[in-house]
Amino acid sequence: MRLSQFCRALAPLAIAGSCSIAAIIAGTAARAADVVVPGSTDFPESMSASSDGTLYFSSFGNGRVWRAKPGETQASEFIQSGSNGLASALGVLADDKSNTLYVCSDDFSAAGIKIPGGTATSLKLFDLKTGEAKDSIAMPGQPTLCNDIVVASDGTAYVTDSFSGQILRLKPGAKEFEVWTQDPRWKVEGKAQLDGLAILPDGAIYTNIFEGDGLYRIPIGANGSAGKIAKLQTSRALYHSDGLRAFGGKLLMVEGETKGNLDLITIDGDNAKIETIKDGFDGPVSLVQVSDQIYVLDAPLRYLLGPEAQAKKAPPPFKASTVPAPKQ
Repeated sequence: MRLSQFCRALAPLAIAGSCSIAAIIAGTAARAADVVVPGSTDFPESMSASSDGTLYFSSFGNGRVWRAKPGETQASEFIQSGSNGLASALGVLADDKSNTLYVCSDDFSAAGIKIPGGTATSLKLFDLKTGEAKDSIAMPGQPTLCNDIVVASDGTAYVTDSFSGQILRLKPGAKEFEVWTQDPRWKVEGKAQLDGLAILPDGAIYTNIFEGDGLYRIPIGANGSAGKIAKLQTSRALYHSDGLRAFGGKLLMVEGETKGNLDLITIDGDNAKIETIKDGFDGPVSLVQVSDQIYVLDAPLRYLLGPEAQAKKAPPPFKASTVPAPKQ
């Protein structure tokens, strides 16, 4: 979905491979099978994986969660629509250590996406193995958009609020979010800004910008406080960057629609080198590493909120395609 289309869809809510990379991945293990999320109305927006390789997919369109166990080529419903007040499901994160599946739940009813049983924007917590509801933590303030989640080694969950320009923090056992850090560059009225989150071995959180161009680093202090925010100098402009994930000491991300890229990001001080591993995706929205494969989720949202939706065009199959992971 083009940025302007996404902005118009969200406005009611806000009124609120390069040769070098090709050489790197050559000779890696055989490509794993793709995984399909069935149907044409779910529009999976994010994906995650548990330590055994089980894949989890959020459902923007129908407010549920899909799961594909290792070896399965088609996902099946894991958490029903509206369960625990689940509305449109965006970011999803499987955390084996706490046996928790975190899901960002957002109210898009003003954009015409109504989920029966869905509640106000919040972070939902489910049992990773059974799908049973564990908790629901409301996002503070209005307007708000829960977008992505990352969990630190101490069990603290960090969440991007794409409308408020804030990264929120939820300590283990807490029932309310606290604002961990914020920046005026991350808040643009009517636009979804902060997007993905990742923690690298340097002890810092990295986040990218969805509607715009930006990659930022925020150190986590010894006492858990946020350090000085640094905007990194990228080797080229980023477009519709999404699905940020740690990859050893590097980062992986996708760029949507007109780019359709899976990118590798190498950090060197305040510089970030962007290299495309694979292009040609239609509308990539997320990714996850499983062993020596990278699953890239292709689910073009323009068929949900863009002109294709208005023209009632059927979307292509929602598919997580595999790409051999670069050697680290």
